[in-house]
Amino acid sequence: MAPAAKTAEHLVAALPEQQDRLSTLGVQPTEAASSAPTANRTANSPSKRHQAFQRGLVALAQYVAREGHHRIPKGHSEEITMAGEAAPVIVKLGVWITNTKTRRDKLTEEQLDALRKLGIDWT
Repeated sequence: MAPAAKTAEHLVAALPEQQDRLSTLGVQPTEAASSAPTANRTANSPSKRHQAFQRGLVALAQYVAREGHHRIPKGHSEEITMAGEAAPVIVKLGVWITNTKTRRDKLTEEQLDALRKLGIDWT
């Protein structure tokens, strides 16, 4: 990204006094700031967080089916194929399971149920 473009992007988030100074220097904003970070996403498309959880769940199910247990080494990665994706995806399953456990209080009941079906119950 060109330095001027980067400065222009930052201009949108700058304070009014800063915007005036930058405008004096000839820097203009490229677009208005969006108050909704998900404005580009359609109402029916899943969030990145949901997609990441689904990839991790598919990788976990594949691992459990193959290995017969869910004791995943921290550094383990699992290659999966997701519907709608042309190439296989590598999921850092050991990291995903650790992060998911750490954030378990933010998971939905549906997500917790899916994990329980694979033998993971962190209650």
